[in-house]
Amino acid sequence: MKFGLPVFKLRQYRWGSGVGIVRRFARWRLEPGSNEAYAFAIGCVAVATALRWGLGLISDDILPFPTYYPAVLFAALIGGTYAGTLAATLGGLIAWWAFVAPQYAFLPLNAGSGISLVLYFIGTALIIWSANHYATVAARLEAEEELRKLAVEELSHRLKNKVATIQAIISSRLRDYPKARDTVIDMLASLSATDDLIISTQGEGAFIKDIIKAEVGPYDSSRVSMQGPSVLLPQKLAITMALVVHELATNAAKYGALASPTGRLHIVWSVKASQMVIRWQESGGPLVTSSNHQGFGSRLLDRALMPFDGNIERRFEPDGLICEMTLNIRTAQGLEETIQPAPPVTGDKVGSPS
Repeated sequence: MKFGLPVFKLRQYRWGSGVGIVRRFARWRLEPGSNEAYAFAIGCVAVATALRWGLGLISDDILPFPTYYPAVLFAALIGGTYAGTLAATLGGLIAWWAFVAPQYAFLPLNAGSGISLVLYFIGTALIIWSANHYATVAARLEAEEELRKLAVEELSHRLKNKVATIQAIISSRLRDYPKARDTVIDMLASLSATDDLIISTQGEGAFIKDIIKAEVGPYDSSRVSMQGPSVLLPQKLAITMALVVHELATNAAKYGALASPTGRLHIVWSVKASQMVIRWQESGGPLVTSSNHQGFGSRLLDRALMPFDGNIERRFEPDGLICEMTLNIRTAQGLEETIQPAPPVTGDKVGSPS
């Protein structure tokens, strides 16, 4: 390979923390055995030598080899085994010649200096082996991650095709029942939108803000506002919440605030400990009253949050519907995994960018 400027290959991993700063350097890998890798190794040794020389000006008692260990580590992680071996050999020879007594000569070598030199090469051999093992494991994990992403994308594609097929079947079978047909198709579309949100987070769930935007977005967004912290709902809870918000939004568009040009919808949520509270408040719409009729939507709202130790309370105030939802996030998934670092609570129009 011709010598040229290094080309870094960015490697991104999704596994947990614990590898620390070493993982950050291992994200950028040069092709093992390339001129760039060897040049990088020589550069690491040059930096280590300059640092050791500078430390020698401060004190004569500093050991000759410590600055070369990180040089070997970085060379092996980024340049591969051969680059690490080059850095270890070159660094050892320079340190032996320049910083081991007698300076600027290889011989004679006393017993203590000889043992230090042997220990240096044993230590750097272990560093190179560890770096190579880490790179091998990282490459395997990266390949598995790519395979998982492809599988998720393929399943997503198949799911969309199945939803489209189901919608076509429902439209055909229920063409004489337009109200039931439209209700079922709309709910399928809502679930499909939530599935897309979940897939975008690699199956971790969906943010409550994105779910609400997806459901109320088709309506006049200038009359809808949201307020609350960033909360990532786990997959099952996200799907349930999509159905609930879809039902509320549909009712608001038919009978509530979104059915009137002067109506307003304000959605506020908060999280305290493991308890999440969502308040859906409509105002300025037609006069609404409660009904004794228990259709599918009413049953859904009554029972949807029970698996999450939650409930939904609806009050039909003169100014509009007020719906308060409470649930336990810890029941759905570990709290530490569901709540992301939240910015200060601020208002947001549905139509504005995130």
